[in-house]
Amino acid sequence: MRDRTWWWPDIGAAALVLLFGALEYMTNDWLSYFSPVRRLLFWLVVLGTALAVGLVRRAPAVSLVLVWAIPLCQAATGSPYIATQIAILAVAFGTARWGGTVTLRASALSIPAAAVAAVLLVQAEAVRINFPIPSYGLIAATVDQLGIGWRIGVAVVMAALIGVPWLAGLALRISGRAHADLAEAARERAEAEETARIRAAQTRLARDVHDVVGHSLAVILTQAEAGQYLPDEDPGALKSLLAGIATSARTSLRDVQEVLSTTRDTADDMDKLIGNLRDGGREVVSGQDGTPRVLTQEQRVTAYRVLQEMLTNAIRHGRHDSAVIVQRSWTADSLVIEVRNATGAPGSPPGSGSGLHGMRERLAAVGGSLETGRRDDVFVAVARIPVPLP
Repeated sequence: MRDRTWWWPDIGAAALVLLFGALEYMTNDWLSYFSPVRRLLFWLVVLGTALAVGLVRRAPAVSLVLVWAIPLCQAATGSPYIATQIAILAVAFGTARWGGTVTLRASALSIPAAAVAAVLLVQAEAVRINFPIPSYGLIAATVDQLGIGWRIGVAVVMAALIGVPWLAGLALRISGRAHADLAEAARERAEAEETARIRAAQTRLARDVHDVVGHSLAVILTQAEAGQYLPDEDPGALKSLLAGIATSARTSLRDVQEVLSTTRDTADDMDKLIGNLRDGGREVVSGQDGTPRVLTQEQRVTAYRVLQEMLTNAIRHGRHDSAVIVQRSWTADSLVIEVRNATGAPGSPPGSGSGLHGMRERLAAVGGSLETGRRDDVFVAVARIPVPLP
């Protein structure tokens, strides 16, 4: 909805022109000698000038047409030019400030055109009253004394008179456009940052779901494979195994729900993560040394998810008849998580590149790093998370 106060400055400017015209009419005795027709022409000039000033913000092209049409009509009818018409300087400013491209160019061409018109009008008036040019008017006499020629002097004065407000309007136009471009650039930058933030959140969510589901399926797979070694005459063991699988599935479902709702409060519960793996029938040897310190929420989530992915890779690609070794060490400046698992033949792959890449991205986000490698038939993954001393 357009601001209703928008018209008040325009109406006020037009009213000032009308007021100035009324004062000019009342304070000049020579106007009283005009015929009714010429007095009507005088008021038409005042009204036209006021209309041009009032429309310059809304319709600068119309204002430019008016300030040219009015003097041409005066010249055609022999009507004198009045002081109120000095208000065309406001139109010169407005056409440069708010005019379109065509209006701006036309107003620029109006400056030399007005200078030429002023020279012709002065010359025509001097011829009409049979006065020598240097004796006619203050401007002509002054420039003639300077020795630069009255035509050049009149042209320069008229061009400067109109050109100064026009240049002021052009300067404000450029400044306003620069501010608008800066605002648009800031808006586009904010949109790009918001888009990047949303994409990062989506990527992080997809990675979290991948880690949770991948780990849970690996645990369930280990439990299911262990079922083939149960004795047929022991249904109780089979029921216990199925109960463990159901527990792992429920835990997986709960973890996925917590990831999607972003309300997980046990991101640092790595002991529980290792315990769940043991409950699934996999042998895990866990150790911890150093003095644990408080982690930030982002560090806790990173440590939990990285350990979860490490254990998932160990379950999927490690030998089932050997233990997974987990060692957490608190050093002077970091938390080091190391996971070892025996692998198969030396040429067998330790895991998928996507999982390792995802862990590196997680760790890089908190300034950490990941090192992986094979030592004989053991695959080792070492994650470092910076945790400086308080």
